[in-house]
Amino acid sequence: MDERIQKLIDSAKTKFGLGDYYLETHGFFRNVNIFNETIYTFYMEWFPKHVAKPDDDSNPEGTAVIEFNMHSGKFERAIFVMGKTYAKDGIAFPNMDSNDIIKWIEEETGLIYGNQFQLRRQKEREFYFGGCIDGVAVSPAGLIEVKLDSDGKLTMFSVLGPFPSKNMVIEKTYHLSFEKIEHLAKEQLKLIEFPSDEQKKIIPVYGVEEIFVTNDGRSTIPIELDDPFYVKIDEIIFWDEPINETFERKEIRWIEDIKAEQAFSNEPSPDSFPITKEEQDRCVQAVKDFLRQVYPNDTGKWMLKTLKRNKGYIHAKVRANYRDYRVFQRKLEIIIDANRFQVVNYLDTEMMLQTFDQFQKPDKVTVTKEEAFEKIKELFELKPVYVYDFEQKQYVLCGKLDCQYGVHAAGGEVILLDELI
Repeated sequence: MDERIQKLIDSAKTKFGLGDYYLETHGFFRNVNIFNETIYTFYMEWFPKHVAKPDDDSNPEGTAVIEFNMHSGKFERAIFVMGKTYAKDGIAFPNMDSNDIIKWIEEETGLIYGNQFQLRRQKEREFYFGGCIDGVAVSPAGLIEVKLDSDGKLTMFSVLGPFPSKNMVIEKTYHLSFEKIEHLAKEQLKLIEFPSDEQKKIIPVYGVEEIFVTNDGRSTIPIELDDPFYVKIDEIIFWDEPINETFERKEIRWIEDIKAEQAFSNEPSPDSFPITKEEQDRCVQAVKDFLRQVYPNDTGKWMLKTLKRNKGYIHAKVRANYRDYRVFQRKLEIIIDANRFQVVNYLDTEMMLQTFDQFQKPDKVTVTKEEAFEKIKELFELKPVYVYDFEQKQYVLCGKLDCQYGVHAAGGEVILLDELI
C-alpha cells in the first residue's frame, strides 16, 4: 500500500479510537468547490470487529465513515452509523459542554470562534454551527455539526462548505435600512400559487422572493449560489421536423475511479474546466435533437437555460417557455455525455406536477399587490450578510431581504408561508 495512504489510515485509527474496528473500504473522490478549486477527499469505512457484516451492501450499526480533506490536510467528517459508536479512547466530551466542543473544533479546523463560525442551534446532544465573519452571517454558509451519544462520545462530526478568511472579505460598515430599500421590497412581492397538500387546494398568495441587496442599496444579487459555474444560454429551442426514434436511457456513472497520484498531485477535475463556445453549440444541438425525439410536438415550447459540468457529464437545465403563477414550474434536466455530446438520460418534473392537477383550483384574487404589501411590510426581515461575489472573488457586505409571511390573495389574511408547504 502507498505509504502516504497508510499514514492517513493510521492517523484516523488513532484519532477516532478505532482499535476495535477493521478497515473495510477506502478510496478517493473529488469535487469542485465554489472557488472552482478541485478538492480531493480520502474516505474510509471502518466496520466493528464484533458486529456481523450484513448480507447486502449496507453498513452495520456502529460503522465509522471517516473523510479526510486532502486540500486542507484535515479530517472533515466522522459519522458513526445509527449514532452507535464502539470507539475506545476516541473523541468524547463527558460534560457535553459547548465550550469544550468549540475549543476542539477550533483545534481541528483552525477556525476561530466568533470570527469564522458561531453556534446557531443546540438541541440536547446536538450542536450546529454556521460560518460568519466577525459574527455576521455569510453566504454560501459553511456548516459544522457535532453529535454525541448519552456518554458524550462523538457519533458525528461534519464540516461542510466554505469558511472565509479575512483576506477574502471587503469589510464595510453596514448602512442599509428597510426605509432605504422599501421600493425593492415591494418589487420582490410576487403573486404565487402554492399547492397545499393538506387542503388539496391551490392557494394564491403574495409572497416575497428573497434576495441580497448591496450595502449601497443600488443593486441586488439573486440567491442562486448553489450553482455558480453554470453557463447561461437562455435560448428557445425550435425545430421543423421531429425525430421518429425511441429514446433509450443509459445508465449514469456518478462514481469516478480516482487514483492516488491524482489526489496527491491535486490534478484538476474536468468539472473545473470552462465550457467552450464550441461545446456550448454542440450541447444546444444535442438538446434540440433530444427534444425532437422525446417531445416531438413541442417546438418553441422549451427554453434551454443553463449548462454545467458534473462528473464527466454536462447538465442542461431546460424549462417550459411560459411562466404562470405556480411556485413549481415544469422543468427538464438533460444529461449529456461530455465526450460524444449525446443525451444519455433526463429528468422531467411533469409527474410531480400532475399530482397538483387534482387539487381544487385557486379562489379568485381579490387583494391587490399594494394592499398586500401594506399588510406585511412591517414583517420584512433585513439582516446583514457577507455574500461571495464571483466577479470580485471576494465577500461583500449585503442585506438579506426576506419575509416569512405572505398574504392570502383571495381572503386577505396574513399567513406563515412555512405552513403552506
